[in-house]
This record gives sequence, C-alpha cells and structure tokens, in this order.
Amino acid sequence: MNKLEIQTDRLTLRLIEMADVEVIHRLHSLPETDEFNTLGIPENLQETHEVITPWFEANNATEIRNHTFAIQHKTNGEFIGLFGLRLGPKKYNRAEVWYKLHLDYWNKGYATESLKAVLNYGFDVLQLHRIEAGCAVANIGSAKVMEKVGMKQEGRKRKILPLQSGWSDSFEYAILDTDVRN
Repeated sequence: MNKLEIQTDRLTLRLIEMADVEVIHRLHSLPETDEFNTLGIPENLQETHEVITPWFEANNATEIRNHTFAIQHKTNGEFIGLFGLRLGPKKYNRAEVWYKLHLDYWNKGYATESLKAVLNYGFDVLQLHRIEAGCAVANIGSAKVMEKVGMKQEGRKRKILPLQSGWSDSFEYAILDTDVRN
C-alpha cells in the first residue's frame, strides 16, 4: 500500500483506504455536496463501496495515475472531504483535479489550502506542465477557489454536466507550471 501524504498547515491529504467508505458515503449522501456533482447520491453503502473500489485500486498501483486523497484536519483527525488528481497521457504532462468538501468545512479556506498543496505537489514533485479543473457555472464557491490559487478561466463548455437539476455548462480552468501560484 502506498503511503503518499501531502501536508499543509492545517490538513493532511492522504490516499484513501477502504476503511474510509463510511465517511465517504456520508459525504456523497449530502444533498448540498451533490448539487454540482455528477456522481449522484448513492442508494446505500454498497454503492459507495463500488464507486471507491477503483479509486482505492488506482491508489495502490505501482505508478499512481489517478490519486484520490482523503482530506483530514490535523488537529482532530476529522475527515473533511476528498481530493482527486488524475494524470493524463504522459506525452502531455498534465493532470486534472477535483475536490469535494463536507459542508461543515465550507468557507473556511480548506478547499483553497488543499488545492494549493496539490498544485505544488503536481508541479514541484510530479513535474507537470499543466493542471486543469472544471466546475458548474453556478458553483461560484469552486470557481473562487480556483481563481484564488492562480488558475485561469479558459472557457466554457456548454451543457456538459448531467446534474440533478439538469444539464449544466462548465467553466474550464487551468494553471501552467510557468504561471504565478497564489
């Protein structure tokens, strides 16, 4: 099992474990966190287990190409949310990130802190050239997080996200290794 961890002042991002299935299920079951997520609310714990099994297996590959991190608060060990880093084809030297935080931890800077740490890991350790992310156009909080760390909005994809409320456009963001990181 891989022991990769990313540390910040307040947080530890560590690769998920199967023992995390219940806290991940609770996170995925919240209507507030599902609003801008294409995954949907799982019907039961077994469905969540089926969703995270490939994530867990990818984390345990010899060379991790699809990282899924649990975000934990350092002070109390509380599970705050999930963070993903999926590497693209090696030729392009890029990755895509995503994150989902429990609503009890919204508006406290944890998403921004996590994203900064993963960008640093991607550029400084993995030597990536480009890191991308997207969010539903109505997901103002996520857009602000990406802008705070220096990601640039590059475009808008029309009706690409199948959300519970219907098809949504997506803002596309990216940051390059040569860009200023905030």
